[in-house]
Amino acid sequence: MSEQAAWPLDDRGAAYGDGLFETILVRGGRPLLWDEHLARLARGCHVLGIPMPAEHDLAAPLAEAGPGLEVLKLTLTRGSGGRGYRPPAAPEPRLRWQLADFAPAESRWQTGVRVRHCRLRLASQPLLAGIKHLNRLENVLARAEWNDDAIAEGLLRDDAGRLVEATAMNLFWQRAGRLETPRLARCGVAGTLREALISRLDIHEVEAGDEALTNAEAVWLGNSVQGVWPVVCLEDAAGVERRRWSLGVTHRTFQTEAHALLGYYCP
Repeated sequence: MSEQAAWPLDDRGAAYGDGLFETILVRGGRPLLWDEHLARLARGCHVLGIPMPAEHDLAAPLAEAGPGLEVLKLTLTRGSGGRGYRPPAAPEPRLRWQLADFAPAESRWQTGVRVRHCRLRLASQPLLAGIKHLNRLENVLARAEWNDDAIAEGLLRDDAGRLVEATAMNLFWQRAGRLETPRLARCGVAGTLREALISRLDIHEVEAGDEALTNAEAVWLGNSVQGVWPVVCLEDAAGVERRRWSLGVTHRTFQTEAHALLGYYCP
């Protein structure tokens, strides 16, 4: 593992979550979905008013990448300065990175996963919707709702009961033969794998509640590091089973499309 020095105590990212991060799959020194990661980081910088680093600075850690599979985490903060919540007029951003070996959870590709609904509801904040900012306390609290390792993920809804995402992955389903994913206009993270798939497949962004999953022929979770996990069992927040799916061609077809973008193979 390669990483840089610790954050100073007055860094605004550490103090207020005033920053952004990207988590990138690196295969043999090559970052996957690099353009999508740069585009999302640029959107986040625009929203927060943080200068976007030069691409060569963001790519510099790749010089230390090895021949295998790794994950690069880039963390960009506004830096230090300002008074209280008031940001400095001329921020001096601080970029840190960490590069670590990685192995995906291949068994979850093959056999599918069990997931649950979370009790926590995501707050609506359209200004921050889609970007990957450092304020992730909602996700932390949602993930703390269960300790059963047999449950792979928790599904999050907004305060109106609309499906949004999982705690660390995006959500997809097929309903009446149509691929759908939640519209992220109010909250949630627009994952880079999600963005790449929307640009390649006929995926509809929709506002939907739990009924979308109840009526779905297939459900998946996915992100740019773990790939795509087919969902085989959905439980409510109390652990009561709500729906079960058998894996079939539909599950594998979508998974194959996604994994081709990441260099993963799933028989």
